[in-house]
Amino acid sequence: MRDVAVIGIGMSKWGECWQHSLRDLFVSAALQAIDDCGVSRLDSMYVGCMAPGLFNGQEHIGPLLADYLGVTPIPAVRVESACASGGLAFRQAYMEVAAGFSDIVLAAGVEKMTDVDGEAATYALGTAADQEYESFQGITFPGLYALIARSYMQKYGLTVEDLAAVAVKNHSHGLKNPRAQFQRAITVEEVLQSSLVADPLHLLDCSPITDGAAAVILCPLRKAMKLSKHKPVKVIGSGHATDTIALHARKQLEFFYSSAKAAEKAFQMAEVTPQQIDVVEVHDCFTIAEICALESIGLFEPGQAGKAAAQGITHLGGKLPVNVSGGLKSKGHPVGATGIAQIIEIVEQLRGTAGERQVANAKIGLTHNMGGTAASTVVHILEAC
Repeated sequence: MRDVAVIGIGMSKWGECWQHSLRDLFVSAALQAIDDCGVSRLDSMYVGCMAPGLFNGQEHIGPLLADYLGVTPIPAVRVESACASGGLAFRQAYMEVAAGFSDIVLAAGVEKMTDVDGEAATYALGTAADQEYESFQGITFPGLYALIARSYMQKYGLTVEDLAAVAVKNHSHGLKNPRAQFQRAITVEEVLQSSLVADPLHLLDCSPITDGAAAVILCPLRKAMKLSKHKPVKVIGSGHATDTIALHARKQLEFFYSSAKAAEKAFQMAEVTPQQIDVVEVHDCFTIAEICALESIGLFEPGQAGKAAAQGITHLGGKLPVNVSGGLKSKGHPVGATGIAQIIEIVEQLRGTAGERQVANAKIGLTHNMGGTAASTVVHILEAC
């Protein structure tokens, strides 16, 4: 296999983008990535997108987006793995370059979620759960993650204040990210006073509905040294795993088996240990998800991540900065694009170009992107060249 690097990144501000279509969002991010590295061609592209048929009435988006980007007849594929679609698109692009099939590959993610009302959006997101055993019985993703939170609370003594501290931390980071959907500070009291969505999760424990796109360009590391306008960032580890979709079939609710296996594969490939990671982007679709993810991928011992935000450990400037982009909670969560945006944040950190949210001396970063209630997980480890 060839060594692979990220040489271009592109992402605009996320939020409720009423004036832009799915294709507009994608093309904007892709052109930014192309401009960032200055390549003159693409060999192929992968686009993570969870539910364009339900959100936008549009399937077959691979050729659609290639057309609007002006790069037909290159191969163009939509990748779907619920909220892990972006991370899996990146992995597919990485494998194509590493295997030598292509040299310049675009990996992107996009979702336009505000074209439908709240009820339709809830239904679309719910298709990532087990339909017969979960969705058809009336439970939604806030309810599923509430079950996970209750299990963790009972086992480890987690409090609602500990959960709120995660949201407060990620909003404080989002203040420093000009592309974040929510750029405002919140307090623990505000989180606890917000509407109760599914006990113990309040509205401010939940990531929002978001429109947005993100794109990166990968190429062989040797070629990157010649092409890149910036310091290349090498992909040193990649792992992908799955678990049962339905929560009732799992041995533990609060331990994400797919995340553990994906991380194990990524660490083994990268030949680094969790202690060597300098900065992390994990999938905080709900505050409890960040806590469980950090433990499942081996960055904290079981029961220890629950109070990490309240203790300042996972803050910018702390021992292990987590979600310095603002995470899904503050940056936003256009589900198909989230995994690519995580890669972009780590690339900027390793380039040393993250501005106010720069982690000092960041050399190795990790991304964790999961679908549904961690029925699928993709983990990547990247290193500054």
